[in-house]
Amino acid sequence: MKVTVRSVQGVGTWNEDAAVCDGRRQVYGVIDGATSLVPYRGPGGETGGYLAAQEVAAVCSGDEWAGRPLQELLLRANARLRASMEAAGVSPHEPEALWSACAALVRIGPAWIEFAQLGDCMLAVYYADGTIRIATHDQLAHVDDRTKAAWAAAVAGGLSDTAELRARVRHQIVAGRALANRPGGYGVLNGDPACADYLEYGRISSSNVVALLLFSDGLYIPKPPGESDKDSAVEIASQVRGLGLDRYLEWLTELENTDPACTRYPRMKKSDDKTAVWIELV
Repeated sequence: MKVTVRSVQGVGTWNEDAAVCDGRRQVYGVIDGATSLVPYRGPGGETGGYLAAQEVAAVCSGDEWAGRPLQELLLRANARLRASMEAAGVSPHEPEALWSACAALVRIGPAWIEFAQLGDCMLAVYYADGTIRIATHDQLAHVDDRTKAAWAAAVAGGLSDTAELRARVRHQIVAGRALANRPGGYGVLNGDPACADYLEYGRISSSNVVALLLFSDGLYIPKPPGESDKDSAVEIASQVRGLGLDRYLEWLTELENTDPACTRYPRMKKSDDKTAVWIELV
């Protein structure tokens, strides 16, 4: 088995993604932290998104709960995240203030591949016959679509400055955060015990599986106004297989650089953090 891990920082001050690569226990994953809308900085200047991703990754690769079901690892990480926020004076009842993280994990066994997921981190499974199976669902696509539609409308209305565009769509971003772990919304690790109702998990037969790809939403390809990301995962998985992970990341960054103001392809920043784990099983 060969494992390749890549994490490329976007335009933010901190890389708010993290990777899990525990070869001893065969547990791998990607974590995508999201900074709170209420400004926060840790003792070293860390953002809440960075702290959330690191907290989750530490729990998932630590010894304390080694061997436990993956969904339990994520719920333990969620509880640990809540305790860390409370210790930092962050109210668990203010959605805009919460540090949060999406996650996708796998544990590879001789006959089965276990998985657990929350949010928009994704898992693609590659089979010997060339089939690509997307094992996870992007729980955030419908929320992101609304924000991107508001962004595109602001661009159509004449705005082109990124800061002004962010200010114009802030209300939509706030509305999206309020849907975290709520009906009609999406699952995310943010200290709220309700995330247990949105966490998806299961197992896949490893028969004829030749590779796995776990990736954060930073690998999503920018789309023109009106085009959703909800069906993008299979396109990404196909491109990674064809180009290789490193060349795909280079190609994607080149594409993002053609639209630094985010006016051609509506999105919140030119380049998001990009993290992927590529696992070749045979």
